[in-house]
Amino acid sequence: MFPVLSRTTSLTRAAVAAVAVAALLSTAACSSSAPASEPTNSSRNEELSIAVQAQPASLDPAQLAEGQQSYIWASIFDTLLMVDKDNKIRPNAAESWKYSDDLRTLTLKLRSDLKFSSGDAVTSKDVAATLERTRTTPGQQQPKLAKVSSISAPDASTVVIQLSAPEPSLLNYLAQATGVIGDADTLASDTTKLRPTGSGPYVLSDKTVDGTEYVMERRDDYWNASAYPFKTVKVKVIQDRTAQYNALQAGEVKAALIQAPQRKQAEGAGFAVKEVQATAALVLVLADRKGELVPALANVKVREAINMAFDRAQVVKALLNGLGKPTVQVFDPNSGAYDPGLEDAYSFDPAKARKLLAEAGYADGFSMTMPSTVISQSFEPVITQALSDIGVKVTWEPVPPQNTASSIASKKYPAVLWFYGLNSAGRQVGDMYAPEAFLNPFKWQDPEFDKLLQSIATEPDDTARDALYKKVNEYTVKQALNAPIAYVGTLWATAPGIDFLPTGVVLPTVRDFGVSGK
Repeated sequence: MFPVLSRTTSLTRAAVAAVAVAALLSTAACSSSAPASEPTNSSRNEELSIAVQAQPASLDPAQLAEGQQSYIWASIFDTLLMVDKDNKIRPNAAESWKYSDDLRTLTLKLRSDLKFSSGDAVTSKDVAATLERTRTTPGQQQPKLAKVSSISAPDASTVVIQLSAPEPSLLNYLAQATGVIGDADTLASDTTKLRPTGSGPYVLSDKTVDGTEYVMERRDDYWNASAYPFKTVKVKVIQDRTAQYNALQAGEVKAALIQAPQRKQAEGAGFAVKEVQATAALVLVLADRKGELVPALANVKVREAINMAFDRAQVVKALLNGLGKPTVQVFDPNSGAYDPGLEDAYSFDPAKARKLLAEAGYADGFSMTMPSTVISQSFEPVITQALSDIGVKVTWEPVPPQNTASSIASKKYPAVLWFYGLNSAGRQVGDMYAPEAFLNPFKWQDPEFDKLLQSIATEPDDTARDALYKKVNEYTVKQALNAPIAYVGTLWATAPGIDFLPTGVVLPTVRDFGVSGK
């Protein structure tokens, strides 16, 4: 294994910090695992307080970000659809939906009992206005509606979305931030950024201190209020993870993500600790597969060699404190795209990696520059040593925290170490491999791969689509499009009386928590 891992203690501390960043940055979000209607017990007046690391930049529906920020916006806004604990799309504000035979027209029917926090009825006009504004306003959600050509509201309860081409992930988008419902009359108001007119189960209280603590009170006139056992929800912004744990111990919050070394102490103090094994993937993204900056990366043997450079099991043990799982795949292990048979594709074998490099014409190795970001810094010694052992020299170029994401889009770097928040297979393809994908800045394409994506786009059956995504996964692994290293898990600690419910990846919402016996 890498000599640099002899410095396990210092690297582990740094890696824990990086994992915290991963939890914060993840746009991960596959399922909400709480019951669809009834709370976990009959209590209706409980208070839930959650610690998060960052406040939402905006509550404007066109500017929403997923990850921990959704504890707030998903409480204030309803979404058209939802994803259940089995990663299946379910009705929500829209009680039904139907695609045309060519999969280019989606018709949604809204429930008749939807209301805004102002008391006004939610209508299809509000849904259409929100979607149209998101579609035409730059932001994280705008690209997800790129294939939408028009949105109409033929009557008060019907929304019709026309597509320029089939979009297999559209229903998933409408179950998350893209599908929130804002008030058409107030969307453009300056107050919407901080105090929007919501359609969801909670409303922001006057006790809210923006950027510090968000206090939300349950709306008992909400159509699905029985699914929310907490009368009051407080989301406290505490950037430091140690400070979060201290707040948990002091009773200032009832739920928080904790670090792996704190697990035994938390359990000994009476907190319930639940592990979610895979919420993100630690991936060396081999972005320059066309070889524009580093010609070697266009050769599949080189990419295979890079995959053989990492002792994944040791990385999980030494740097992640065992909170994770070695993998050569980027797809959620709970999804239909995951294939356990692929995990043996690349064993740790530096000698074979060097042989592959020689066969590819790089017996003397090659060099490449990668961005040094808040995500990568704690893992850089391991990555540098592992690649050096097979003949690949890495130079790290510092990137300011605010430029972490833009460092990928800049096309300055042939590869980047990234935490990718796990999601549905369709969204992962859209984020990683599609021509317009965020993690495909060089717009790599391949006819065989494109044919697979086209077959998915025109396949209406979920089971058949899962089988096609599995073929996509197999292609990405065998062609070594990236070098995944590990799935990264998280630990939730909750105070007596509070349960953390999900067992898989989630879009963070208050429905992830229930009331337990004290």
